[in-house]
Amino acid sequence: MTASSSSATFRSATEKDVEELVALIESAYRGETSRDGWTTEAHLLEGQRTDPDGVRAVVGDPASRVLVLELDGAIAACCQLERRERTAYFGMFSVDPRLQGAGLGKLVMAEAERIAVEEWGAEQMEMSVIRQREDLIAFYLRRGYRRTGEFLPFPYGDERYGIPQRDDLEFACLAKPLTH
Repeated sequence: MTASSSSATFRSATEKDVEELVALIESAYRGETSRDGWTTEAHLLEGQRTDPDGVRAVVGDPASRVLVLELDGAIAACCQLERRERTAYFGMFSVDPRLQGAGLGKLVMAEAERIAVEEWGAEQMEMSVIRQREDLIAFYLRRGYRRTGEFLPFPYGDERYGIPQRDDLEFACLAKPLTH
């Protein structure tokens, strides 16, 4: 299935979407299902990627929006946008592993950037990616993001973010200027 062969629509997530969003995010990053796609972190982290309380908090935060892309009435992809003065933070980016490679991620990123610019007046999009995920970082670099040189520590000991399988994890910060 490709984005063009189905009815793709964007909308903001609601409280009713929390369970479906958690399932999507988990399937894209953790466990055996995630290995069907290329965004898996299963080789770096076990355990959960998120939980209903965490997603519910983002959905309910007035400074954030969870953007969902639906195909034929089902959530196929999502991302979190967080408004931060002149920037927007892009996170929780997930595409159903069975649909990865069909261009849905590029659609979500383009819509997220449009919202950040047109609705929030953001001048830059920022994100953090596990430094060891060079394939994922390369995907973002091809879309205009650049390494900032800043790194953030991985929250070792907080199982809400997963159970690390190595002791050198950290987040690389990326940024992209947005045009108005």
